[in-house]
Amino acid sequence: MKSLLGVLALFLICSVPALAQEKHEAPPPVHGVGGGHVPSHGPAPAKPVEHPAPPKYADKNGHPDAPHVHTNDKWVGHDTGRDDPHYHLDHPWEHGHFTGGFGKGHVWRIQGGNRERFWFGGFYFTVATADFGFCDNWDWGTDQVVIYEDPDHDGWYLAYNVRLGTYVHVQYLGGA
Repeated sequence: MKSLLGVLALFLICSVPALAQEKHEAPPPVHGVGGGHVPSHGPAPAKPVEHPAPPKYADKNGHPDAPHVHTNDKWVGHDTGRDDPHYHLDHPWEHGHFTGGFGKGHVWRIQGGNRERFWFGGFYFTVATADFGFCDNWDWGTDQVVIYEDPDHDGWYLAYNVRLGTYVHVQYLGGA
């Protein structure tokens, strides 16, 4: 009987991170961006560009001037390729790999912090310095994010803000 109670207690303790994944009603998408839409997959690897043009993120009227995802899952702004110096890390995955789950089935509510360090479910992240301006309107206490693997930049993940439909590059700092 004691071992059965011990196993039950272990299962309850292991389920605590799942409780951090709260569901909130989101407003409908505005101009095909955000509003609760969660992309079904991350971006495809970018094709190398020899002389990239300056980024233009507001690709349509009403779209944010930040990297974003259309409700048809088109990732806008993730096209600089593997050699983008903004996302070079000398020691990729220095703090390990994020193990909380990726993509549509893993929506997390940010529990606190700021662009330099934020957390949810016992996992800690920092936003890439080059992306600081793209998360100025994030709510670091209630916004929901989905983490995607970055196919182009070793050591980086993409944190997609469900409310806004925008995303930033984030580095995992460790945790659970």
